[in-house]
Order: sequence, then structure tokens, then C-alpha cells
Amino acid sequence: MEELRPSTLALIPLLAVLAPLLARLLGRWVRVPVVVFELVLGIVIGPAVLGWTGPNAFVDTLSNFGLAMLFFVAGTEIEFGSFTGRLGRRASLGWIISLAAGIAAGWLLAPGEAAIVIGIALCSTALGTLLPILRDAGELQTPFGKAIAAIGAVGEFGPLIAISIFLGGREPGLSTIVLAIFGGVAAVAIWLAFRVPRGAIHEFVNSTLHTSGQFAIRVILLILAALVALSVVLDLDMLLGALTAGIIWRLLMRDASYHDRHAVESKIEGVAFGFLVPIFFIYTGVTFDLQGLLDDPVLFLLVPVVLVALLVVRGLPSTLAAPEGSSRRERLSVGLLGATGLPIIVAVTAIGVDEKILTTTQQTVLVAGGMLSVLLFPLIAMALRGEKVRADPRLQDDMA
Repeated sequence: MEELRPSTLALIPLLAVLAPLLARLLGRWVRVPVVVFELVLGIVIGPAVLGWTGPNAFVDTLSNFGLAMLFFVAGTEIEFGSFTGRLGRRASLGWIISLAAGIAAGWLLAPGEAAIVIGIALCSTALGTLLPILRDAGELQTPFGKAIAAIGAVGEFGPLIAISIFLGGREPGLSTIVLAIFGGVAAVAIWLAFRVPRGAIHEFVNSTLHTSGQFAIRVILLILAALVALSVVLDLDMLLGALTAGIIWRLLMRDASYHDRHAVESKIEGVAFGFLVPIFFIYTGVTFDLQGLLDDPVLFLLVPVVLVALLVVRGLPSTLAAPEGSSRRERLSVGLLGATGLPIIVAVTAIGVDEKILTTTQQTVLVAGGMLSVLLFPLIAMALRGEKVRADPRLQDDMA
């Protein structure tokens, strides 16, 4: 990695500001997720195009914090109801089908351990990436939004557990034991979250919301750091700890007043989506090996194949969790959003390369497919969903 250039310290914040401005500008004609611009702008200033910046340790560390925050926020949005009832059963069944289909597809491309890495990558759903899109569209509390949340929750938890079992550098049996230890610690933390005297903690959170104490934010960072550190010590993926931390914080604040919850959520979203998460997406663009794809036309042609594989392997099974009575258009939207994947793909392929299971070429193709899914699938899905909303006045009234 190169030394940190002074220009990089200004470039990345500048791009983080430009991304929402460009999204708003184009929003008059077409709704494009902000992450799309963050990825593309990162590629533009990176070594593949302008070469204004490149990989360096400092921004890489901030990027990892951004990825952890992305999964923490995703954890705060997960409802335990997502894993129960018809919706939970169908979302879980869809993910199991995706995992089996992904490993089968991976075996055709690269038999052996690489097939498992490819399968885990293909069965993921980028809930953390989709949440801001659903939130901006006012869809989080609709049946459609809840279906996507369930699909995304299973599509992030499932791959993280699979990573921990199959790609932790241990035998699957030992990995399962280590994962059970983490689960035990997480269960104790969740039990304590239920036992904490809520009135006292909520009162203290409220009393420091607008002071230098900022108790809520400090507790969040403590929970996040503790569980991420535990994941690292146990040689599990840190994202499992980040996601669990979000769930625990949600439980701690479950009975807080709407005003207090909203105030805390606004602050943590400000830290996440205003600072750290954009760094992750921009840096992902900076480090993306676009030149490697351009130098080999065969690899470039494989990227659309990965995109189609995501749609078939993850998108089609995701439609099982579509709301009852959904039209074909709505099911297609659900499938497209379910097939949107990037953070897990980045994480699992990086582990695959570190363990010498995947080549850097295979990693580049898979990440490129994931980036393309983030660029295209939400855009098409929300356009289809938007047309449906405009066409049905009852839905407009519900969302108003």
C-alpha cells in the first residue's frame, strides 16, 4: 500500500459530498442509490482511471470501520419477527435454496473449496446497502419493505455463519464449537439487554443526548467494539459481531420513547452514513481492479455472467418471501433487491484470497458482479416499485 497522500484526505470527503448531490440531481428523472455514485466516483479517482489516489493503510482502516457500521445499522433494523412466521420460514427456505444453488454453480466454475466461497458470495443479500434505499423511498414499514428486510436479514446472517464455519481456517466441527461460544456470549448479552432497568438507562440516554456526555453513542461504540473484538479473537468474521451489536442495541432501546429512539438513531446514522459508510463504498471503488478486467476481455464478459448468477441463485429464491398477493412486477422487484449483494461478496472473497482458495482474478470478477448488482438491481427494482405505487392510489394513501 502507498503512503497516505494529503490530497486523499480532501478527495474522499469531497466525493462523499458530491454523491448525494448527483443522486438528487438525477432524481428528477431516475432514482439512483447514493452508493452507486460513491462506487463510481471511487473508481474514477482510483488507479484504474485518474490515479489521484490508491490503496493505503489509513483509509483501509476507516473503510473497515465503515463496513462494521453498515452492518451495525443493519442489525438495528432487524426484527426477530423476520425469522418467524410465514415470512421468516420463506425467507430462510429461499436462502437455503440459494446456498445450495450457489455452491452448485461455484462447483461448475471452480471445483473444490473455491465452490464454497463462490456459493456463499452468491447467496448473500446486501441488507445494509438496501436499508437506506428503502428508507428514502418510505418503504421500511410496508409489507414490501418488511419482506426485503427479512430476505436481507437471512441473507446476511446466513452467509456470515457459513463464513465462520467453512472459512475460519479450522475444521468445520471446531468452527461450529467456536461459533457456539460466540453465540453463547451473544445470548448472555441479549439476556442482559432484557434485564437492564430500562427506565434508568433511557433516562440517562435522554439526559445526555444534547451534552458532551453522549452516553448512547459511547455505549453503542463500546458494544460494537466489544463484539467485533470478540469475533476477531475467536477468528470469526468481524461482521458477525457488528450485526449482533446492532441487534443488542435495538433490544436495549426497545421500550424507549419514539423521541429518544429517533434522536439516537439520527446521531448514529449521522456517524454511519455521513462519515464512515461512504468511505467504505468510495474506497471499494478506489481499490477495484478495473484495469485487470479491461486488460482481459474474457474476464470482462464474465461479469454479466456473475450478475445473472446472482439473479438466478439469490433473486429467484428470494421471491418466495414476497408479500401475499404480490403481482409479477412486485415479485420481480423483490427478486432484484434480494439479488443485490456487495459487502458480503467483498468480505468472503477477501477471505478466499487470504486463504489462497480464490485467485485475485476470481475475486475481481465476483466483486465486479456485486458492484454491478448494486448499480443496477435497486435502480430497476425501485423503478418498477415506483410505477406500481403511482398506479395504485390505495398504496399512495398508505404511504402518505
